[in-house]
Amino acid sequence: MNQSPHTKPRLLFLYSELADYFLACIRKLLSDYDVEVEVIHWPVNKEAPFVFSFTEKAKYYEKSKFSKKELQEKIKSFAPDFIYCSGWMDKDYLEAVKGYKSKIPVVMGLDTWWTGSFKQQIACLLSRFTLMRTFSHAWVPGSRQKKYALKLGFKEKKILTGYYTADTDNFKVIGDSCMVEKSKKFPHRLIYAGRYYDFKGITDLWDAFISWKAETNNDWELWCLGTGEIKPIEHPAIKHFGFVQPKEMGPYMLAAGVFVMPSRFEPWGVVLHEFCTAGFPAICSDKVGAAEAFINEGENGYIYPAGNVDELKELIKKITASTDDKLLKMAEKSREKSLTLSPAIWAKTLMNTLQS
Repeated sequence: MNQSPHTKPRLLFLYSELADYFLACIRKLLSDYDVEVEVIHWPVNKEAPFVFSFTEKAKYYEKSKFSKKELQEKIKSFAPDFIYCSGWMDKDYLEAVKGYKSKIPVVMGLDTWWTGSFKQQIACLLSRFTLMRTFSHAWVPGSRQKKYALKLGFKEKKILTGYYTADTDNFKVIGDSCMVEKSKKFPHRLIYAGRYYDFKGITDLWDAFISWKAETNNDWELWCLGTGEIKPIEHPAIKHFGFVQPKEMGPYMLAAGVFVMPSRFEPWGVVLHEFCTAGFPAICSDKVGAAEAFINEGENGYIYPAGNVDELKELIKKITASTDDKLLKMAEKSREKSLTLSPAIWAKTLMNTLQS
């Protein structure tokens, strides 16, 4: 067990882009354990202008405020007992944490799948000279990322799972209200929440939905929440609401019935966990990493080959043809599946690593 020289363990996060679900984990960590937390992070992404609620118990610093030397001095003065670093893409972070591995847990985040690509093969060859000299552990969201961590050289006992989790407390409350509405009359609305980019598969969804609507007379709508480089398509049954803050999702979720995530590339996708927690059957592509944790084919949703508009169209047809009773049972199954991860489990995983 690591013995901290401080009265409270000091935990440092060297983060890339902040997300509301990460802050929920920090809040849970501070509410359940007597620790000190500091977070150094990248600036907020202009394409996803989240407004964050920071807990007063943690200290947050924007990385751009520090020079490379000042960053190293900041870490040294904090004297952490645990360091988490968002991957290995930030060279300043990598340089700043060198030398700590022999003293404390230095954990690397990894959300990339193992594909066996040439680039990944090279990374594995170089890892023992780079990553393995810097990090003691890898923290991954699921099994596909764990496979990559093993290839990089991390021992199984040094690989933590369940890194990404929704703010389950928030979405459980929303889900309670959603389930009441769904039990009265299941809302005939598909909902998408994500950026308007090609890799998100948003045009695949529009094409599939419009083609399906042209073939049948029904009252289903598609609600899209997000913004990006792709211009919103115009169609009488498709509504666009722009970027919506996580804390303002409630009214949209209450009015919608089925979540669709058509990504062509999605290492994980916490938004799927959020919608499952709120009680949504889901359709998602096979490139959504979180599907392995939250979708049981046919029980609470369906998975199709990414980019296949015809398959997506068939699944839209299939799920919307289901009875309200069946859709409600699928919604209940989604809520059940969502319980496998939470900020409380996340915080416990971290503290177990600190105390091992």
